[in-house]
Amino acid sequence: MVDVAANCRKVLERISEAAVKCGRDPRGIKLLAASKAQSVSRIREAIEAGIRLFGENYVQEAKAKRDLIQAPVQWHMIGHLQRNKVRVALNLFDLIESLDSVELARELDKEGKRRGKAVRAFVEVNLAGEESKSGIAREKVAALLQEAGALSHVRVEGLMAVPPFREDLEKVRPYFRSLREMQADLMALKIPNVDLKELSMGMTHDYPVAVEEGATLVRIGTAIFGPRE
Repeated sequence: MVDVAANCRKVLERISEAAVKCGRDPRGIKLLAASKAQSVSRIREAIEAGIRLFGENYVQEAKAKRDLIQAPVQWHMIGHLQRNKVRVALNLFDLIESLDSVELARELDKEGKRRGKAVRAFVEVNLAGEESKSGIAREKVAALLQEAGALSHVRVEGLMAVPPFREDLEKVRPYFRSLREMQADLMALKIPNVDLKELSMGMTHDYPVAVEEGATLVRIGTAIFGPRE
């Protein structure tokens, strides 16, 4: 049996240790439980353990779970979002972490306008140009932000990335560092409606290194829930 509460405590302890090691306040780092393919019962255990942020990859799966889980938690879309699913997604998610094109930004803006509220989003960056992963190429991020910043109902609040998997964590570190450096460069542009205060990076395998390199939000699945059912 997986002890979700104990796992949550362990993850929070490791986040705290990594933060203290590099002189950061652990309270500045949020833990998001990546609940793709996890059961409603395990998600409820995480809620009982104090987790208040959950991430889902697919609109349909998230809808099925949200219909059953009526709890004061926030939901983030952390998977690729198709433009034709925007309306449904905005019924389910408090924040879209996977904004990766001008077309998607315009669709989010159109739906936000229809609802009379701004859509919160992070831009997902494909740091290594991996064809198997979604996200926008690093050299196109500034242009996307300029376009998104001109939209009235989109607020870009951060950057998100999934770096290449490496057994040696020191080989992952440069990717996290480059996202933090990109954040600083982009914030210096002072684009309207763009405030990149959040860095969503780090998963079960590498989150302590992500924290050391500036993550403000880590997305943890296996270390909380155990292997997917």
